[in-house]
This record gives sequence, structure tokens and C-alpha cells, in this order.
Amino acid sequence: MRRICTLLVLSYTFLWGMEVSGQTANTPAMQPKLPFNPRQYLCYKTPYELTIDGKMDEDIWEKTPWTEDFEDIEGHLKPKPLYRTRTKMLWDENYLYVAAELEEPHIWANITERDAIMYFNNDFEIFIDPDGDTHLYYEFEYNAYATRWDLILVKPYRDGGPYMNAWDVRGMLVATHLDGTINHPNDVDKSWSIEVALPWELLKEANPNRKIPKPGDQWRINFSRVQWQHEIIDGNYKKKVDPETGKRLPEYNWVWSPQGVINMHYPEMWGFLQFSGKEAGTESDTFQFNPDEDLKWALRQVYYRMREHKQKTGKYTNDPQALGIKYIKANGIDELKVNIQHTERLFEASATHPKTQSTYCIRQDGLIWKLN
Repeated sequence: MRRICTLLVLSYTFLWGMEVSGQTANTPAMQPKLPFNPRQYLCYKTPYELTIDGKMDEDIWEKTPWTEDFEDIEGHLKPKPLYRTRTKMLWDENYLYVAAELEEPHIWANITERDAIMYFNNDFEIFIDPDGDTHLYYEFEYNAYATRWDLILVKPYRDGGPYMNAWDVRGMLVATHLDGTINHPNDVDKSWSIEVALPWELLKEANPNRKIPKPGDQWRINFSRVQWQHEIIDGNYKKKVDPETGKRLPEYNWVWSPQGVINMHYPEMWGFLQFSGKEAGTESDTFQFNPDEDLKWALRQVYYRMREHKQKTGKYTNDPQALGIKYIKANGIDELKVNIQHTERLFEASATHPKTQSTYCIRQDGLIWKLN
């Protein structure tokens, strides 16, 4: 990795106070409008390989806890979803298993081509960042036909992407089960469910040590449900249109861990997935929050403000007054020493957690990593 310190840089170290109060009216537009409080899920083991048929009828699934019901992507800032969505997960030596149940009175789909843009249908989506650095992460999308779109993101779109659509997911298993009919507007359906088996041989590609997780490891993960408003015209489902503008009404975005912004490509807001070595339904495990995540969140706020300043002025700065920063929200940190090195086009900001003594660094494209 080419470090900024090899360039001619301006370097400035200063002390920022930390607080936990709500965000102010000066909060940058690109910063999520929710506090940092990602969902958490303990993923237990299955003693046998699961049959992927969309039904979730093995006894081990019965012993596996559901996630919280999905919320709007903006969290409590928007109304609750019209229909219930929830997921559960298991793992073994070969796969990460994801199952979801989507309440739906009218099941429809019309995309049958693989790697088409799946969110033009109602769909279920999985996002996974194995190492939590917000770069090189996976996105999987499925409709009620189990048609799939799988891609890998080098960076979030806000940081320039790109995504790799031609990426071939070998060994992934997926199936849906319908509690109702599909593309029949004259009846009322109950739900559709989906099971996905994601092979570790695939997922470990974005894990720095290229190994499958071990008990206690934590990955970042989130799930999204895209839901279009429809009406029935001449016996067919049609997406609703705003009569005043003639434009299609926007879709609903319902998620497991709220993003606080209408954008799933904020991996720093995704939930935490902790792998347990215990079999589902036997002993319970405890989620262990890593306090370094609070430090990473503090540096992420520096990133938000630096990006906003660059958009306004065309360059980066290390002046906290120019950045509009007096206090940064971070749980458990009262005072933080931040060092910024920058040119007009590049920057790195680093800080050390006063309790764990871990040092992290973030740069202009959002990549965050541990120095020690």
C-alpha cells in the first residue's frame, strides 16, 4: 500500500473531545442520520449439511434464532414496513447458511436471467464485508424465482467503486419456497422464503488471511428487501406511477440493520455477525463487542467531514474549525488524539484508542485498517 507520508504533506495533530449526544443541524449530508448502533447476530453451527430447498424445515433451523424484524433503511425516521421480513443464519465447515422469510400477499417476479438487475423486482439482498474495512465486499440479490445477481464491490460507489458483475460464484446454492402462487393477482398469498448456502471457498476471497472464520470472529453483514408498490391492471401486476409526475413511485427499502441513509453501500453501518463454535439449540453464546469499533466510527466521522470539505473547497484540510468538528460521537472515548496528513487530493487520519491502545487509520477513499 502506498502511504501518503511518502508525499509532500501537511501534518497536524490535535485533541478532539468526544461526546455521545445527538447530531446537530450541521451534520454533513453524507453522514448517516442515525447513531452508530449496528445490529448483532450470533451465528451458531449446524452439525450436518443443510438441504437447500427454501423450506427451512430441518430441526436445526427450528433451534436457530431469528434476527429482529426488518426496519426501513432510515430506521425510526420512516414508518414501519408494511410486511414482516426476518432472517436466520447457521454455519459449518463448508458454508454460511442464510435463510429469510418475507411476508407477501402478492408474490410476483419477471426476471429469469442471471446477473440481471434484480432490484427491478421485489427481492432479497445479502451484503457481506469479511474484514470490516468497507472495501472488497459481496452483494447477492435474489427474487422469488431464485434468480440471482451476484457481484463484488472493490469500493463503495461513493468512493468510486467499481463493481465486478462478471464475477462467477461457484458452489453457491439457492432455493425459494412459495406459500402461495406467483404472478396470480386474483388470489392472496402468505409469504415466500429463501435459503442460500454461501461456500467459504468463495467468501474467504475477501478475507485478508483467506481462511474460513473461527469461533469468536466477527464479520459485517446486512440484509435488504426491495419492495415495489404495485397495482393490478388487466390482470397483471404493474408498478404504481405518480399521477402528477408520470414517474414510477420509489421502492421501499427494508433492512435488518438500519443504515440511516438511503444507500446500502455504507458498510460501516452494517450489522455484526459473530461466529459461535456451539451448536444451535445447545448452549447459548454471548456477543463480545470490540471497543475498537468505536475508534473506527470516530475516524469515519473525520472521513465524512473531509469528503464534505473537499466537495465544497476542492481540497482537504487538517483544520478542525474548517471541518466543522468540535465534538465527535464515540462511545467510551472521552478524548481522542487525531493525526491528519494530507495533500490537496489525498489524506490519512489516524488515532489510537486510549483504552485498547489499538491504532487505526482511514484514508480519502474510506479504507480503514489497523496499524497495530
